[in-house]
This record gives sequence, structure tokens and C-alpha cells, in this order.
Amino acid sequence: MKSIINTDKAPQPIGPYSQGIVADGGKLIFTAGQVGVNPATGDFVAGGIKEQVQQALENLKAVLEAGGGSLADVVKTTVFLKDLNDFAALNEVFALYFTQRQPARSAIQAARLPKDALVEIEAIAVV
Repeated sequence: MKSIINTDKAPQPIGPYSQGIVADGGKLIFTAGQVGVNPATGDFVAGGIKEQVQQALENLKAVLEAGGGSLADVVKTTVFLKDLNDFAALNEVFALYFTQRQPARSAIQAARLPKDALVEIEAIAVV
């Protein structure tokens, strides 16, 4: 069984996909990639990579919470960076959000991200 996650506390999908899916009787949460867009305005947050990472993680947090989970439940993240030179900045912000029991993570440079974002983050959580 699976159910769709939908929250106004994260940006709405810009295509035929869900913000997230709760599966396996509520034990697993799979999120769509989240970018640094403020859900209230639909615009990217002001600043650079750190601000976009922070907002992407806030959006991810909102999707997880709407699905009955939290950042503490995340076991794997995949991060797509516009520029892999932003890896250190990514780590700085991640360290603020994942203080204990850090998830496994992959980070890659992508040729282009939705809406020309600087970063996109997706997660898998076990609740």
C-alpha cells in the first residue's frame, strides 16, 4: 500500500509527481527532490547555495512531517548540486540539520536542475 503526501508547507510539484509517498504501511517515506523555493512565494530564497540548501532541507522536513516522519528518520539522501565546488557549503548546512545519526548520502553535480536551482535534495526515511 502507498499514500501520497501533499502539504502546502513545501512547494507544489511542477509536473506529474507527488511531493512524497508513504509506503509499506507507513514505515517508508520517499520524497521528491526539494529545491530552495519558498513555498509561500514560489520564488527561490535570497542568497546563494547555503540559503538554498537550508530552504530545500526545510521543504524536505515539511514533506517528511506531512507523511508522519521527521529528518531524524532519514536513512538516505541524494543531493544534486549545480556546482560540486559547493560541496563544503552543503556540508556546513547539513551539519546543522543532521546532528546525530547522519543519513547515508550521495552528492553529484548535475548539468541542470529544475528552475535552474543550485541544489536539489531527495530522501528516503524509515519511520
